[in-house]
Amino acid sequence: MVLPLVKLGSLAFRTLSKPIAARLKHNAGIHPKFRGVIIGIAQVAGAAIIYEVQRSARSEARKEELRRQEVEAIKKRGEALAIEVQVMKQRISDMEQQLMKRRISEIEQQYAKWSLPGFRVFSFSTGQATPQPAGTRQPTAA
Repeated sequence: MVLPLVKLGSLAFRTLSKPIAARLKHNAGIHPKFRGVIIGIAQVAGAAIIYEVQRSARSEARKEELRRQEVEAIKKRGEALAIEVQVMKQRISDMEQQLMKRRISEIEQQYAKWSLPGFRVFSFSTGQATPQPAGTRQPTAA
């Protein structure tokens, strides 16, 4: 709804401004005093346009600098978070290893309670079989 009204308004403005501009141009050619006034107004308008363009450019430059700084801050935060994730992963790994060692120790203690003294067949911490005393070896199927 707004777009057709804007188009219609701009068309009406252009249609009405053409005869006015032609009339001003004609009068400026005939009357030197009027020409001086019109030229002075045009110079002021031109200076105002230049000022506004420069102000807008400075404003855009400030905005762009702020966006650049925000992007840089986001990148630094991402890097810091990545480092923090790596530290947390390492801490989790260390804690898992400590927990596994504790569980193995508990299992070995339970095993020691239920096994006969001097007959340790398997060591959980080293993962290797320990030799049994002579004469106590189990027969193997040949």
